[in-house]
Amino acid sequence: MKRLVFSVFLILALAGGAAGYLLLTDRVKPEIALAPDSEVAAPKREFTLTVRDAGSGIKNARIVVSQGDKQITLLDQAFTNPVREAVEKFTLEPAGLRDGPFTLTVTATDRSIANFGAGNTASLSRQLALDTTPPRVEVTSLAHNVRQGGVGAVSFATSEPVETAGVTVGEDFFPAYKLDNGKYFGLYVFPYNMDPKNFAPKVKVTDKAGNSGVGSFRYQAIARKFREDKINISDAFLESKMPQYYDIITDTRDNLQIYLKVNNDVRRQNSVFLKELSQNSAPTMLWDKKAFLRLPNAAPRAGFGDHRTYFYQNKEIDQQTHMGVDLASLEGASVPAANTGKVVFAGFLGIYGETVIIDHGLGLQTLYSHLRQIDVKVGQDIKKGEILGKTGVTGLAVGDHLHFGVLVGGHEASPIEWWDQHWIDDNILSKL
Repeated sequence: MKRLVFSVFLILALAGGAAGYLLLTDRVKPEIALAPDSEVAAPKREFTLTVRDAGSGIKNARIVVSQGDKQITLLDQAFTNPVREAVEKFTLEPAGLRDGPFTLTVTATDRSIANFGAGNTASLSRQLALDTTPPRVEVTSLAHNVRQGGVGAVSFATSEPVETAGVTVGEDFFPAYKLDNGKYFGLYVFPYNMDPKNFAPKVKVTDKAGNSGVGSFRYQAIARKFREDKINISDAFLESKMPQYYDIITDTRDNLQIYLKVNNDVRRQNSVFLKELSQNSAPTMLWDKKAFLRLPNAAPRAGFGDHRTYFYQNKEIDQQTHMGVDLASLEGASVPAANTGKVVFAGFLGIYGETVIIDHGLGLQTLYSHLRQIDVKVGQDIKKGEILGKTGVTGLAVGDHLHFGVLVGGHEASPIEWWDQHWIDDNILSKL
């Protein structure tokens, strides 16, 4: 007994007082979290293991899978230095399991000297089933004719319930939504800057185990040419427009440098925001299946896909692409909602200035920007034709007008198609 007491005091002295006391008195087991929380798994499904210990820190973590008489260690990680939180990613592929039930066990031990120096150990055990069969996809829609810069639609069925479903175009994934009839419906964009030879949309679904199935469908890619435009940036424009960005760009007061940062960095940030906003699109159709409204009595000023080259004092300073349609009417003209939906954004949005975005469901949204006045609020249900605000010159607008955009999965597409009932009937509603 005297030897044990002496050892304890020796440990405290060597560990440096408070730290040694923590090692001795820490009796709280580490926390273990494993994601995803699923009852089935595929060999390539990536798991994320998180172990935490706010006291003495993690000493080691171990992952073992067992199936029948077979036991495989997937991870045996020792931490030399105290670690309060450790995150490890792994798959079941190295285990070489067969389809059917198996057990996954995680253990984590902290660095305390509790339990006679062994530390506190926590364990987590899950009973899962290995599933290596990918879901099958049956495309049920016909006549997929898609114009460059425009939107396509596809409907399909799957052989089993799936976790995610959608359409891949290049590296982009456009979510599909399950309809009341059990089928899936997805909108997707033929990017304006994609070579038609590289346009190859495919349906991709992933089941609850993590197996992916791919379905091909026949389509017709219709190439387009887009207009070239030159825009001169004047000192008067910079002096009048850049102050609205002073609280965003804070490292310079050179108006030309602010403009270039807005036209590039802020533009990219806006693009990311639009994609994030689309993730909460309603899973049902909110619009009335009729052609979308256009700003009344308005003349077009710029088109979708216009490639713009910007000049300052006769020197080229930038290039960008215009991703909407500019419509000019009377100054301060009332802006109607193009179709029924719900307001998901109302406020200042970078290059767009004062902006309203309406969600029409199934990944489809419309954007109204450069407004001088906004008359709606986020969360408000909107009827087709209801006034959203008034046209203006906020953002990077040159002259009073409405910048009208159509978004699918947060990707901007040509709005013109949505003003055409014949196109909607043939290319969207027929897929439903």
